[in-house]
Amino acid sequence: MAGSRNPLLQAPLRPIPSRVAVIGAGTIGPDIGYYLKSALPDLDLVLVDVAQAAVDRALARFGEYAAKARALGKMSEAEAAAVTRGVRGSTDYEAIRGADWVLEAATEDLSLKQKIFAQVETLVPADALITSNTSSLPAARVFSGLKHKARATVTHFFAPAWRNPVVEVVRARETDPQVVEYLRWFFCVTGKVPLVTADVECFMLDRVFDNWCNDAAHCLARATAAQIDSVAGEFVQAGPFYVLNLANGNPIITETNTLQAEAEGGHYEPAPIFRSVANWATCAVGKRVPVPADVTAVVRDRLLGVLWSQCVDILDRGIGEAPDLDLGCRLALGFRQGPLELMRSLGEPEVRRVLQRFAAERPGMPMPQRALGEYQRFERGVLVDKLDGIIVITLRRPEALNALHDELNDEIGQVIRHHEADPAVQGFVLVGYGTRAFCAGADIGRFPGMLGNAAASAQYARDCSRLLAHLDAMEKPVVAALNGMALGGGLELAMRCHAIVAQREAWLQFPEITLGIAPGLGAMVVPYRRWPQAAALFHGMLRRAERLDATSAHEAGIIAELADDYPSLIRQAVARVHTLAGKRRVPLDRPVAIAPFDAVGAAQPFSREVVGIIENAVRAAAAAPTLTAALDIGYQAFGHSACTAAAREGITAFGERRKPDFSRTG
Repeated sequence: MAGSRNPLLQAPLRPIPSRVAVIGAGTIGPDIGYYLKSALPDLDLVLVDVAQAAVDRALARFGEYAAKARALGKMSEAEAAAVTRGVRGSTDYEAIRGADWVLEAATEDLSLKQKIFAQVETLVPADALITSNTSSLPAARVFSGLKHKARATVTHFFAPAWRNPVVEVVRARETDPQVVEYLRWFFCVTGKVPLVTADVECFMLDRVFDNWCNDAAHCLARATAAQIDSVAGEFVQAGPFYVLNLANGNPIITETNTLQAEAEGGHYEPAPIFRSVANWATCAVGKRVPVPADVTAVVRDRLLGVLWSQCVDILDRGIGEAPDLDLGCRLALGFRQGPLELMRSLGEPEVRRVLQRFAAERPGMPMPQRALGEYQRFERGVLVDKLDGIIVITLRRPEALNALHDELNDEIGQVIRHHEADPAVQGFVLVGYGTRAFCAGADIGRFPGMLGNAAASAQYARDCSRLLAHLDAMEKPVVAALNGMALGGGLELAMRCHAIVAQREAWLQFPEITLGIAPGLGAMVVPYRRWPQAAALFHGMLRRAERLDATSAHEAGIIAELADDYPSLIRQAVARVHTLAGKRRVPLDRPVAIAPFDAVGAAQPFSREVVGIIENAVRAAAAAPTLTAALDIGYQAFGHSACTAAAREGITAFGERRKPDFSRTG
């Protein structure tokens, strides 16, 4: 499905590369290589640099990264060994001969990059991928001398490249669109978040960051770097000057903003102070210095003004798309909220005031070309595609493994209701973004503030179940396509769909007992009514947080069909929707007999009190005359569990990132 919003809906257009060459073994090149080897352990990787010392340092870095991952338990010994195996370094460009993909990560120098690619083209096949990791130079300029431009584009990684998930993929005029689609697929399947941008100076995210830093420097007439970073802390994890110190970014801002000024006007000229200061006296992440109220107001308005100015310009000119812009700013640049989300939360009058002030202070800078409300008309947490009369809804919260929260629940419901009445739409498929997770549960959100309040917690569960109640009542079929783990609220969502299909590597779990709470969105009710033959499995999942692999779930009749890969999963889910269209669902409005509970055992690590709450709720819900009555029993049991000492310990431990100790709760 070329051109789909979800990159994984399409089958790959070329095979996974087996030989990759990274040119530039300085700062980011080895990090890109480490990401590639971590994702593809069998990859033959060569790092090329003109300096042998750089090559040696790069190879040593691989060993250091792998050793650290091993020490932290993030890699096994075998996995760590695989990351460093098959990695070579060379100062001879002959080492790249025959590579499937050459990725250049040399210094941000146009003439140097052009010389590199002139040499590269003589050493690799005509269909080999060629990409440049540049943050500002348009692909049209970088690849102007290539004979085969269609296979070349910019892939802009963000530091640290082995960990930061974002990659900008540039849709250049002479690049084959299939190359762009393949790179989207490749990055997504290897754990990255690809964002497509137009081929302009500084692309999308660097336009935001570089000008954010540049206008921060313009504020130095009124405030110190530490004060500006302190004000910026309301919006970002780390202030502009702290980041510039970290990345030795002063020369970069000078170069990129000069480039943007040459292309788009003198108002982008870099602040002169970048040429005379090497390092900034600022405060560390999480630290702030006192800032007078009047100074705070000036700096805050300027930072917001330049942020929104760049964002509306990006959208007005089609440089990038609104959901990618917000997501990229959060994941790549460390903003606490996406800039468009921030606009919405502060409200149109405040946004209008800030932009009017900014326009007066910075003549020539872009201003909105549409009504402000127009910039808010986009789906934030889902990708929506149409395939063979089926609406495919992809949950896209990669930073949270597609976990649900209030807004995402509402957004899924809005998309369904929007298309539900359309006679051309046969039904829906729900799938997760990426290869790891369908949905990793539900964000705790407002719940910690409800501990000890049974009524409020029960109502919270009812509120979070609005989407699920709508699925229960739907006539058009909805199929859950499990592309990876389905946990807690995510699994409860899947179980309320008309059918479930899954990749073979997927697995299911109700982990709520590990937090000292009962599941609140139907897990103690719906599985027993839909699949009573699997009651013993659900007993273990609810009381001991046992994992259920997709194959076992298929054998138990919970999962209707297994798929070998993501495209097959989508095809099977779509076919399942067509099969179910027009058929009545088996009603759940009847009591069901379930298998008895086995003994929990004295050694189990979870709260006996909460286990008892779960067992009582399961029994009572199974005997309830209607689904509505049964679900209400589940909501009340969830509220009851919220009043236990185990819940307080479990939720507190989760917030503190430690393992809970339920022995302290009695």
